[in-house]
Amino acid sequence: MLFHPHTVQTRTTTLLGPVRLAASPAGLSGLWFEGQRHEPTHQLYGVAAWPDAPDHPVLQSAAAQIQHYLAGKRADFDLPIDLSGGTPFQQSVWRALLAIGRGATTSYGALSQQLGNPRAVRALGAAVGRNPLSVVVPCHRVVGMDGSLTGYAGGLDRKRALLTLENAHLVATSGSHIKTQGHA
Repeated sequence: MLFHPHTVQTRTTTLLGPVRLAASPAGLSGLWFEGQRHEPTHQLYGVAAWPDAPDHPVLQSAAAQIQHYLAGKRADFDLPIDLSGGTPFQQSVWRALLAIGRGATTSYGALSQQLGNPRAVRALGAAVGRNPLSVVVPCHRVVGMDGSLTGYAGGLDRKRALLTLENAHLVATSGSHIKTQGHA
């Protein structure tokens, strides 16, 4: 991922754990649970980290909105977002994720067909996994073909919690697997 050179960041605490937020001049460009796969570690931590900007208006709004969302006090996000750091294919996948409504899920295969490339399921899965705006761009709403919870960079426990919060009709199956019910 290529981020804007004037990206800034802040940290907030949520019901699902600490979150790092990043903003470019164009809008919110990152929301990662600390320690999640594919977070831009070099830019978030250490000597070369993006500047901390807790008073940045987009970051302040994003922090408040993610906290309210996870507390069940809001149903969606009203933020300018910047997805320009991804490849054109990744951006198309992330835009498609924005169309998956609250309480709904879709499979990787169905999403790949929707994008007109049914053979690109693996590439689509990789793009979903590298979504820089967890929760805001709802990659957690993509499930296995059989409805099983698979592959969430923030961890399957968080994915389960997000889908439960959104009333995605999770149903228990054998063992520790959980499936969604009534969605493609």
